[in-house]
Amino acid sequence: MRQVRLGSSGLRVSRICLGMMSYGDRTNRSWVLEQDQAEPIVRRAVESGVTFFDTADAYSGGRSEEVTGRLLAALFDRREDYVLATKVYFPTGPGPNDGGLGRKHVMASIDASLRRLGTDYVDLYQIHRWDDATPIEETMEALHDIVRAGKARYIGASSMFAWQFAKAQHCAPTRFVSMQNHYNLVYREEEREMIPLCADQGVGVLPYSPLARGLLAREAGTARLDGDPLLKQFYDESDADVVRVVREVAAERGVAPAQVALAWLLGKDAVTAPIVGATKIEHVDDAVAATELELTEAEVERLEAPYRPHRVIGHS
Repeated sequence: MRQVRLGSSGLRVSRICLGMMSYGDRTNRSWVLEQDQAEPIVRRAVESGVTFFDTADAYSGGRSEEVTGRLLAALFDRREDYVLATKVYFPTGPGPNDGGLGRKHVMASIDASLRRLGTDYVDLYQIHRWDDATPIEETMEALHDIVRAGKARYIGASSMFAWQFAKAQHCAPTRFVSMQNHYNLVYREEEREMIPLCADQGVGVLPYSPLARGLLAREAGTARLDGDPLLKQFYDESDADVVRVVREVAAERGVAPAQVALAWLLGKDAVTAPIVGATKIEHVDDAVAATELELTEAEVERLEAPYRPHRVIGHS
């Protein structure tokens, strides 16, 4: 597994980031795995060279951070050997200051995340969404203070419009080094403005849902596909043609469709590391194999040709 720079920063990460949203408390999502079920999957990722892990304070009501912290502490000899990312924005309690990007919530949230993760610092602290109710100058100053205090090494952002990201960077005493956005073969609206902006400014792109919530990886009938309320919000019938071509290319190559979809993303210059969720060991194996799969120009053209524009979604 190659280790590469996150954008133009000095932080080096593995080409695959393991998304930890799949681990925690399965009370509200049947596909989420408890810690004992997650351990062999995370272990396989670590043994395969994955050193980059992403979670958020809102996942499983904080339980994902707890599981993430315990698993990584057990699987790595040193804290310095892995890169840990988490996020802040969504409500973590019933109070008026228990969500958003106001200074009070951001400062309280980093401390709560560090307690749950069982660590003194995170490598990448990300704002999960844009907060219209808080001046971005206030948020960026709070994030700057968190970095200055040693509680985070770098900061990143997720899912917003390009103008919002540019505004944040313009006023930031500490700038974002990464953008975690919704980007895959069946949702490519980020190619219009956000990805060119990131490429120009040396910001690493960390696509979430790189397999379109499983649509590009496997047939219907899985717990994730059947039980995911967001699937129909993000994707529509026009995506069937893209999925068909992915499967055709995969069959011709003798590999899993997930490998083809991830290889397409990894071939984009601005992309540092897709954030891959895994609830089976073979999901990790496919992701790792994708880092060695090089698609031809003709295959890329075939994969991209059926795409139809989508309405912009995922910024709120």
